Amino acid sequence: MVTNLRIAALSSWASCRAHLTDWRGWLNGPGHTRALVVFLALVTAHMLEHVAQAIQVFVLGWPRPQALGLLGLVWPWLVQSEWLHFSDVLLTLVGLLVLRPGFHGEARRWWTAAIVVSVWHLFEHTVLLGQAVSGTTLWGAAQPTSVVQLVVPRVELHLVYNGIVLAAILMALAHRQWGSRRRGPRDPVASRAAWATVRR
Repeated sequence: MVTNLRIAALSSWASCRAHLTDWRGWLNGPGHTRALVVFLALVTAHMLEHVAQAIQVFVLGWPRPQALGLLGLVWPWLVQSEWLHFSDVLLTLVGLLVLRPGFHGEARRWWTAAIVVSVWHLFEHTVLLGQAVSGTTLWGAAQPTSVVQLVVPRVELHLVYNGIVLAAILMALAHRQWGSRRRGPRDPVASRAAWATVRR
């Protein structure tokens, strides 16, 4: 009985791994362009929130605690939650990692640069989330404060983090496009054959 359960568990695990590999293969093969469009839309929307927040502070002269971007006009409690910011940066990093195999050459180098900045950005948000959850602050600050925030104010800092990540993503996409033009049009028959090989 125990042996049968082990065999069933191993079989289920192997099946899950096969589906995961198949899914990632599709995302970095035939579905790569569609996945990139969705991912870029989400990253751009996040960046626009930071731009809106900067406009509220530097153009409209709003006090920083009230400058919560466009989303914060509707749901201020949501934007003030460290969980939202942490989750967004985590999902961005996961997206970058999952979609990385579809890039090559210079495009991959730019995509990897976005990953490196996102890893540090996630560390900063982990520090912030840890303080928010524990109810304590570091360095004698009055509110949760990240490492670089000791030198650069939060609005400017996270605008820069997200701006660098978006710029690196756009450079990767530009190099991907230039590379595909240099290689010429893709052969749809060869592309389907390659996808069939990945699925086996």
